[in-house]
Formats: sequence, structure tokens, C-alpha cells
Amino acid sequence: MASIQSSASFSGYVPQTEAGRFGVYQEVFAANRHRIYALAFWMTNNELRADELMKQTFSRAFALNADPSAEFLDRTLIVGLRELMPLGELSLNCDVCTTRRNVRRNTMRVHLELAIVQVPPTERLVFLLHDVENYDHQRIGQRLGLNQKESQFALHQARLRIRELLATMA
Repeated sequence: MASIQSSASFSGYVPQTEAGRFGVYQEVFAANRHRIYALAFWMTNNELRADELMKQTFSRAFALNADPSAEFLDRTLIVGLRELMPLGELSLNCDVCTTRRNVRRNTMRVHLELAIVQVPPTERLVFLLHDVENYDHQRIGQRLGLNQKESQFALHQARLRIRELLATMA
């Protein structure tokens, strides 16, 4: 069977493939690369690591599945993330709010970005999957080995921590 290569951006993820599968892989890559990269970036806070994690995710997924779904790619990404950081362990336990903090002012994007990357990994990923990617708690829990209540608690704690951090930033 013929082996082909594509442009530099895609060939790094699928160095060689059968001619018949190349189009499928390219479609899967195009449909999911932005989401996978964004999650990898927010979890690592490093462009080079995020790119490497994305490459690893697609390479693993294509090696294991002829037509990987978005769900399969998410699971593959989480496997890669687990190799870098502890996931599934809830570590935040923010105090009950006794004062109302004003974080609705003109928050600068850089402050929001700095706050998000300071949240512990599990809570950060729950926040990203729920509030950014619009996953429900059941789906998040299945991916991270949490039950629905733990996922909801993790999201609540992440939001509280982000508010705390934003309130301290100028």
C-alpha cells in the first residue's frame, strides 16, 4: 500500500500512513486539534509542552484507533496528562466565602490566565472541561474517575480559587 506524507503541520502527527486512511486522520486532526492543544496548553502552561502533548495524543490515538472520536482523543489526552501531573485527586478546600469579592471589574485577560494556571490540576481540568468545553459533570467524572458530586465540588472549588486569585491581582 502506498505511504504518503502531508504538510509539515500534519505530518508530525501521522508521519506515514496508508493512502486510504490519510484523509480520515486529517479530518480527525483538523476537527480536534484546537481543543486538544488548548487543553494541553492550559494544563501545562507551556506552548512547547502543549505541542508535544498534542502530538503524543494524536500519535497514540491514531495508533490505537482507525477513526478516533473526540471522546477517544479526550481519554488519550488525559492519559498523557496523568503522566505529567496527578489527576483525579481533589486538593482544594477553599473556605466558605464570608465577604463578597468584586471580580466583575475589568479583569485583564492576563490576570485570568495567571489565575487559571495556579489552580491544582484536577480542579483546573474540571473547570476547563465544564466552563470552557461545556462538558457535563457525568462526562467529566467518567474521564477523571470522579463521581458527579466530586466533579461539581471540584468545579466550585476551582471557581472560588480563581476568584480569590483575581481579587488579589491589581
